[in-house]
Amino acid sequence: MKTYKAGYLVGSLAKASINRKLALALARLAPPQLAMREIPIGDLPLYSYDYDADFPEPARRFKAALADIDAVLFVTPEYNRSIPGALKNAIDWASRPWGENSFTRLPSGVIGTSPGSIGTAVAQHQLRGVLCFCNSPLMNTVEAYIQFTPGLIDDEGKVTNERTESFLRKYMEEYAAFVERVLTVLPRNA
Repeated sequence: MKTYKAGYLVGSLAKASINRKLALALARLAPPQLAMREIPIGDLPLYSYDYDADFPEPARRFKAALADIDAVLFVTPEYNRSIPGALKNAIDWASRPWGENSFTRLPSGVIGTSPGSIGTAVAQHQLRGVLCFCNSPLMNTVEAYIQFTPGLIDDEGKVTNERTESFLRKYMEEYAAFVERVLTVLPRNA
């Protein structure tokens, strides 16, 4: 069985982020063929095309981290019915300069959690549109809109609700299968 390196981006910069807890849970529940690691976005300056000729060091590190993975998973909150600014900023850095889009042929998945009853459905919908523009093959099913309740996931990523844990494990199995399918027919460096 081949192992794939999957990076995950957490759209929240908050230390106590419930989406960071979700990301840790997903990494714990991932099948063995996925080697999961976070790709931090918090130290990226605001993107401007003025930097395209000479990226600052945090942006170079970010682009290098994306070049070193086989797939990416976005774990995003929803701020004001939209994508968090920090996550959109990271996507803008990754997709530049023109012709050097880090998401081209990089299989992606989208998931998120919120205390609200629709989870992060609106932000995920918008994020899917951005990723399609960035030419990132996108897992469209299984969709996951997780309503976060107090204690659902602890600080180490342990899920306390058996049904939620089972669903998230199945989500990660589907994500792993999607990554393998995409990279079998559409290798990144072909």
